[in-house]
Amino acid sequence: MTDTTQEHIVKSFDTELQRLTGEIVAMGESATRQLEAALQALEQRDSAAAERIAADDDSIDERERRISHDVLRLLALRQPFARDLRAVLAALRIASDIERIGDYAANIAKRSITLNRVAPIPLVGGLAPLARMAARLVRDALKAYSTQDAELARAVWGRDADLDILYVTLFRELLTYMMEDARSITAGAHLLFIAKDIERIGDHATNVAENVWFVVRGEPLSEPRAKMHTTDPL
Repeated sequence: MTDTTQEHIVKSFDTELQRLTGEIVAMGESATRQLEAALQALEQRDSAAAERIAADDDSIDERERRISHDVLRLLALRQPFARDLRAVLAALRIASDIERIGDYAANIAKRSITLNRVAPIPLVGGLAPLARMAARLVRDALKAYSTQDAELARAVWGRDADLDILYVTLFRELLTYMMEDARSITAGAHLLFIAKDIERIGDHATNVAENVWFVVRGEPLSEPRAKMHTTDPL
């Protein structure tokens, strides 16, 4: 194999990997917008918008299938190793995490439709700060992935604990409200599950960050992930 041929193969692989990265980042941005739209539909009690958001989850699922296919093709045709192999395998895992984020956004939209059938409770507004923080984590994790910024990835990984604190605070407020007013139990239970879905989105953002660190550094983050200890049963 000549040097020119080898250089062509390397450039071709890099081009394919850049395209794959771009597709994953676009998929992640779409999933994040779904989360934000789901919270807006919840706050506005807009069942029609919530139905559209839930239906749009299929498009994110289809993107994940295409990306998985592209990853398998790269593995078969290019047979990457070392950092290139880590990058390809991380793409597969990150796409899976983003698909789950889309699922959680769809779940929130579906629960908001159910909530619209009962009287509203004031603690719905407490979900907005939680969702904003989760969305920032996802977007920062995607930025770290697109720029291969290991330090930004580590910062995202550490900030998951802040999301946990916010989640636990809201969880306790909802439980207190439900105990004080039995009429709020149905709505409160749905809000608890929505809060948990948002907290799980933060976990998936952290997974993305861990994969970025592994690709760039060649080793996993050795520290245990900081998590809040709670009696959360969800």
